[in-house]
Amino acid sequence: MVNPWLAMASDADPAERVRAVRRAHEAFLTEGAVSPAVRPVVAESWRRSARARVTQERLAPIDLADAELEAYRAEHPLARVMPLFRELLGGIAHDGAHLLAVCDEQGRMLWVEGHAGVRHRAERMNFVAGARWDERHAGTNAPGTALTVDHAVQIFAAEHYNRTVQPWTCAAAPVHDPHTGRLLGAVDITGGDHLAAPHTLALVQATARAAEAQLAAEAPRAAGPRTRLVALGRDEALLLTGGRRLRLGPRHSEIMVLLAAHPEGLSGDRLALELYGERADRRSPVTLRAELSRLRRLVGPLLGSRPYRLCAPVGADVAEVARELAAGDPHAAARAYAGPLLPLSEAPGVCRMRRILEDDMRRAVLARGDVELLRWWTRAPWGEEDLEAGEALLAALPAHAPGRAALVPRVRRLRAAYGLDPL
Repeated sequence: MVNPWLAMASDADPAERVRAVRRAHEAFLTEGAVSPAVRPVVAESWRRSARARVTQERLAPIDLADAELEAYRAEHPLARVMPLFRELLGGIAHDGAHLLAVCDEQGRMLWVEGHAGVRHRAERMNFVAGARWDERHAGTNAPGTALTVDHAVQIFAAEHYNRTVQPWTCAAAPVHDPHTGRLLGAVDITGGDHLAAPHTLALVQATARAAEAQLAAEAPRAAGPRTRLVALGRDEALLLTGGRRLRLGPRHSEIMVLLAAHPEGLSGDRLALELYGERADRRSPVTLRAELSRLRRLVGPLLGSRPYRLCAPVGADVAEVARELAAGDPHAAARAYAGPLLPLSEAPGVCRMRRILEDDMRRAVLARGDVELLRWWTRAPWGEEDLEAGEALLAALPAHAPGRAALVPRVRRLRAAYGLDPL
């Protein structure tokens, strides 16, 4: 079976592969249809890029620069493993054909290193430290796609959504906090078509695992629950328990989130109401029991019944954000807030939790009036259309502050959309 994360089979002809994918790319842009020649992971990324209205030839925006960039990356957890990245990938990065790049969880490049000539070529497409290379801003690319799907991936030549990036091939792997499971960012190598070889993907995966092992050794595990549920900014929750990383399906994610929020347990009727709401019917109890039975096979004795409950303490990122907000520390809450809770879930109980947490986070950001927090909120997918936050940031920024000029037209557009007088 062909590895879906590899750009192509080892015996494939790179030139023919480029031609086939380029034809498919042009067809997608003109007709919206995806050829079978395109890998599913790339096809889905193209669709996300199209929905985000990523344009061809658009350069990735610069989010951080100069002193702000230096201060941010000095405090970032991946700074502690940069020597390891350089040791494992630095030789490749300085061979005159490749770059080593490391980004944060939002796709912002923190380090881009390698031979000066290759870096100069990459600068033409804004592949530089401080630039935003998540899919929503740069389209399909290895670090951005690896962050989105939370898996190591290669992106080969014309598989890039943006034509400007298509002369390049890259391979990237996500890096997680080994104690909390939180996504920290990704490590990437970028260069020519020869990077589509299978060993390249294996190399970045091994480097990411080595970084996680070093972080685990340097930072002792904090006291608290040994089982953790990560559900913010994810369509499918991640359960870390007993040394395992379990990716839960959508319904199991909803059940675990609801039970983690109710340590006292929920009756079958109450759990069904939280999951199905008005969509519940006489078949719902049977459906729910079947889902719980499948979930129990995954998590074992962690799941109890009568009432349904979690039989051991479970730390959840949702609860962590709520605790930081209650303690009056919105900066710590923002660091833990990876996005809305199970954003695609329509379960009434989850929707209510998602709305309350997002509203609390937003109020804390607006109340603090801190430029760093307001920038974080208005640059995030969930806050970029927030007029009140945009106006608050505009008022807080000095007249000639970096990024202020780009913010003005966005605020004007939002005011017009709401039918308000122009600035």
